[in-house]
Amino acid sequence: MDETFVPFEGIKNDVKGRLLCYKQDWTGGIKAGFRILAPTTYIFFASAIPVISFGEQLDRSTDGVLTAVQTLASTALCGIIHSIIGGQPLLILGVAEPTVIMYTFMYNFAKDRADLGRNLFLAWTGWVCVWTAALLIMLSIVGACSIINRFTRLAGELFGLLIAMLFMQQAITGLVEEFRVPNRENTTLIEFIPSWRFANGMFAVVLSFGLMLTGLRSRKARSWRYGSGWLRGFVADYGVPLMVLVWTAVSYIPGGSVPHGIPRRLLSPSPWSPGAYQNWTVISEMLDVPVLYILGAFIPATMIAVLYYFDHSVASQLAQQKEFNLRKPSSFHYDLLLLGFLTLICGLLGIPPSNGVIPQSPMHTKSLATLKHQLLRNRLVATARQSIRMNSSLGELYGNMQEAYQQMQTPLIYQEASTRGLNELKETTIQAATSMGHISAPVDETVFDVDKEIDDLLPVEVKEQRVSNLLQAMMVGGCVAAMPILKMIPTSVLWGYFAFMAIESLPGNQFWERILFIFTAPSRRYKVLEDYHTTFVETVPVKTIAFFTIFQALYLLVCFGITWIPIAGVLFPVMIMLLVPVRQYILPKFFKGAHLQDLDASEYEESPALPFNLTAETNLGSGDSFIHEGEIFDELVTRSRGEVRCVSSPKITSSTSTPTAEHASIRNPHVLAHSPPLSELRGERNPRSVGRSPRCADIRPSTLGRSPSDSTII
Repeated sequence: MDETFVPFEGIKNDVKGRLLCYKQDWTGGIKAGFRILAPTTYIFFASAIPVISFGEQLDRSTDGVLTAVQTLASTALCGIIHSIIGGQPLLILGVAEPTVIMYTFMYNFAKDRADLGRNLFLAWTGWVCVWTAALLIMLSIVGACSIINRFTRLAGELFGLLIAMLFMQQAITGLVEEFRVPNRENTTLIEFIPSWRFANGMFAVVLSFGLMLTGLRSRKARSWRYGSGWLRGFVADYGVPLMVLVWTAVSYIPGGSVPHGIPRRLLSPSPWSPGAYQNWTVISEMLDVPVLYILGAFIPATMIAVLYYFDHSVASQLAQQKEFNLRKPSSFHYDLLLLGFLTLICGLLGIPPSNGVIPQSPMHTKSLATLKHQLLRNRLVATARQSIRMNSSLGELYGNMQEAYQQMQTPLIYQEASTRGLNELKETTIQAATSMGHISAPVDETVFDVDKEIDDLLPVEVKEQRVSNLLQAMMVGGCVAAMPILKMIPTSVLWGYFAFMAIESLPGNQFWERILFIFTAPSRRYKVLEDYHTTFVETVPVKTIAFFTIFQALYLLVCFGITWIPIAGVLFPVMIMLLVPVRQYILPKFFKGAHLQDLDASEYEESPALPFNLTAETNLGSGDSFIHEGEIFDELVTRSRGEVRCVSSPKITSSTSTPTAEHASIRNPHVLAHSPPLSELRGERNPRSVGRSPRCADIRPSTLGRSPSDSTII
């Protein structure tokens, strides 16, 4: 995103860029066929369950004025509109916890005032939303989203980890409440006597941990040794929703042997009851609000506008991180403009507004990256096996796969051809091919294991489209009508899902990866280099990594502590925004510039993004499935400048001796030699022979399998 503070310039650029790919946003999702249902179902549960929980929280805090019906309706309405006319379709909208906190504060303020009270509460919040919408529209017009360019990984990943902590806090708090008597309940009921409360709490612990553990396990089903490929793939794609159904069914096992209220289940009015839809006519009551309160609504509106500006923009930024290698342009300014109008609509309808949410937005992108990986993999597996049947050499096999990959990257007329290609073959594979006596000798699957090695060749790509966002929003809307069925879900299952989402959001967060790294025993750190890792592991001293991570952790704890302060806690994004001057003016005084560049490169310091190509993915959704790979994004590691994941050395076999001492630079002491890659056997210079992990500027598509005339494409 280019920085511009010229009025309307950012909005105009966003609309122009997204209109070029609007048609493909729909055709790309439709051509994926039924496979699009996997990320749709995954993100639907990730979106609907927190919204239902926040609705329960609002129901208790507002004495039933707002319920889960309103939060679901807002999420569905805003999600459908955004998926159709929004800029960035990867962004997921929903009612977030800061909105619940603000509405709780406003209700407590209004209910004790005679000229407002409970009856005019929604009418007054309508005016708050009018002011909020005006501020958001103004911010989008003047190009305020350009400041997002200054948010580095230090801010973005700290905010992501903070949200994960808040989700885990919600899970723990909810689980503790299972041992207590809920508010507005008759304490004389049998299920609230101490013995049954303890039984309810212990049963809730079983259901919560059961959902969390089985949900996390099912996401890795593709790497299981048991079951056929299609079964493992089905469990990985739909395992989490299935676990919600399974543990809901388990909650009914005690049956009549326990009181009716054990375990506790969702409480929300029927969408057809009078209390559920009376707020839809709140616009007719807005003129009854005294003028003083209409003007005073500007104060909470300012807080909400700042909150939405930050949350919405950072959620969009995290959904478009460099490691996802997105091809389509961003749309920060236009999306903020649309958010202003959506906030206005929600206020006039008497429902809480929705905004971009974390971690659902980056989770959506990850699930679509997994989908794109599977679609690409199916095509390349078929190509590789056909080449092996034709007795092709390793170079010919690689060239055929490269050609098949490029066929799936066909651009439209007004765009340049993509220079992206497959990643290079592993040195161990080239060594196996050269050991056969001649580099042109035919290869089989003992040399090139199709099921295992194609995963390493495929670059990270995302199935960028609008269909999954639209479908999940419509499914959330369907939950309103299905509220009688949703009441069957135990509240403890919700707490388990909150914990699942918190843990699921950690892979891919470089801040979290550094925390794990500094707690790794020094004698075992060499193992980090035996797997995929970021470049700072090799270029930055361990002590510097530790100090930088400790600073980030202390700042995280301060931000988390602020969220505990009543009312002022919703302004925690201000602390995140302060990281911009801290990163720019203070941290360079304590860390070397080169180390900061590797640990926390901001977008304006990075190399230019690859040009967007509209892909013609005609054949991606068809053909046999070869789903045998592990969940490729469960261990995704972020990069400082968007480079691909780096490997310092080949995998160490079981015959390799155990090291006795740690090298000063934590390089693996056992990798003493390697076989010459194919490019060296051909007399070409090998860029990998420098002895370091490749940086962003060094990454190029492999020339293996190309003719000399094609080498100029690089």
